[in-house]
Amino acid sequence: MTDRKVTEEAKQQLDTLFEALSIVAEDTYVFLCDMRYDYSRWSKELVSAFELPSEYMYEAGRIWEEHVHPEDRPSYSKGIEAIFAGQQMGHDMLYRVRRPDGEYDICTCRGIVLTDPEGHPTYFGGAIRNHSQRSHIDSLTGLRSQYGFFADLQRHIRNKTPIRIGLAGIGKLAEINEVYGYHIGNKILQHFGRYLMENVTNRGGAYRLDGSRFAIISTLQSEQELAASYEDIRAHFRKGIRIDDLDISLELNAGMLSLNDFNVDDQTVYSCLNFAYEESKLNKHGDLVTFRSELTEANKKRIAKLHAIREAIARDFSGFYLLYQPVVDASSEKLIGIEALLRWKNDEYGVIPPDMFIPFLEKDPLFPALGEWILTTALSDAKKLMAYVPNLMTNVNISYAQLEKPDFTEIVRRSLKDAGFPPKQLCLEITERCRLLDLDLLRNVIVALRASGVRVALDDFGTGFSSVGLIKNLPVDTIKIDRSFIQNIEQDDREQNLLNSFTDIAKTFGAGICVEGIETWGMRNIIRNYKVHSFQGYYYSKPLPIDELIEKAKDGTIVSSTRKK
Repeated sequence: MTDRKVTEEAKQQLDTLFEALSIVAEDTYVFLCDMRYDYSRWSKELVSAFELPSEYMYEAGRIWEEHVHPEDRPSYSKGIEAIFAGQQMGHDMLYRVRRPDGEYDICTCRGIVLTDPEGHPTYFGGAIRNHSQRSHIDSLTGLRSQYGFFADLQRHIRNKTPIRIGLAGIGKLAEINEVYGYHIGNKILQHFGRYLMENVTNRGGAYRLDGSRFAIISTLQSEQELAASYEDIRAHFRKGIRIDDLDISLELNAGMLSLNDFNVDDQTVYSCLNFAYEESKLNKHGDLVTFRSELTEANKKRIAKLHAIREAIARDFSGFYLLYQPVVDASSEKLIGIEALLRWKNDEYGVIPPDMFIPFLEKDPLFPALGEWILTTALSDAKKLMAYVPNLMTNVNISYAQLEKPDFTEIVRRSLKDAGFPPKQLCLEITERCRLLDLDLLRNVIVALRASGVRVALDDFGTGFSSVGLIKNLPVDTIKIDRSFIQNIEQDDREQNLLNSFTDIAKTFGAGICVEGIETWGMRNIIRNYKVHSFQGYYYSKPLPIDELIEKAKDGTIVSSTRKK
């Protein structure tokens, strides 16, 4: 702070720069401080809204602090002191500010320090946004809501502002609610939101998203600094917090993403962030997972690629197509079914297999529409092939995001009816990732589908911890053994013993076995000795376009006749 009186020349320069900032401000209150004199000009609207002394003020930071909520003042004061001490070149803070009627509004303040040619701090300026619009404020925590998160994310993308985004969630909050009641769970959410406000908002905006998940958007922190912040937060809550005479330890999960490429939309960014978060939750025991944007030999960025795929879904599924891999009877080796496999291609990126984009887009609002397109396209194609293979079974992969939609079974029934397709010749494959769904919900959907005549298969059996639990609790018709369990079956007796165990499990629960990944005569010859219903793999055929399958069916050569021992 300084006791120097501002000069008229300095005041004119301040006004000129203030007017320039005001022109580009969007629904925000502009402020500008000449740090040499600690003399500021603030937006007239802000002065009026919060009854500040004047549009022009000495020591405006101190005056504004008197309006800041007492609980938020330490964080605010620390940030302003760091600015004037030259320790920080900007700030990004969220705090509550008292209105004339005594109530408080949530405000976000973002500012930067401007230096003279010699590098000396000269001006500190920025904008204050009042988030009094209720739809943008979470009523429980007082943080910006999910609507506010997307509004701010869109603004950063529009302004091409490099940012780091963190998504953190409280693990097993549902169990805490069951044990202690929802009032305790709500207090935990409030405590968590308060902790973020006090410890993070000086370096970024904090948001309450859905359920127990919170987000941070920072223009100041590096990935390393944001990661360190997460570890501090994680250690604090793992140590335990006191809620109504209860000591409660919390485990967190978190994903992070750096946004430097702005040829994307907010939903694509959110899908990638969600993927990183789910990886932390399911596979990394809560360790921070960073979504990396680097991809492929051509150094294309993953986020831009996913954005192109999302746009293709919205453009009538442009670039998407299906291939079909034959399924053969294990005894006769005759064609008995096909599995529909999704692909996408365009001129810039070439062919992209589904494992490069489906895991990232499963929670995207557009994804169920893509799933319905896959189903209707597969039914239409399969009907053409059924003219030559009447009893053909058509397998279609289903995402957990589709299964959790309330109208999913109705979509399947309608698709079957519109296509004139026999339900008993459709098999929907669910994957191990369906463990993310409520088991009762999943069971009810499967029972409803089977009641309509549709068959259900559990794909990738054995690749996750809960496969046996799923088949025990779900009435599936088939389990598909993942290729990873038979790759070395010709040399490894353990894989043979494992396959034998799998077939015993399937028999116990009345399910058939399909083995994927058959690539050699030796694999085929060994596996035929087990109680296996069907085979699938490159030994019989690679995935083919429907027209090629139909031509082979006409010739009776749909399964390769050039197989070698």
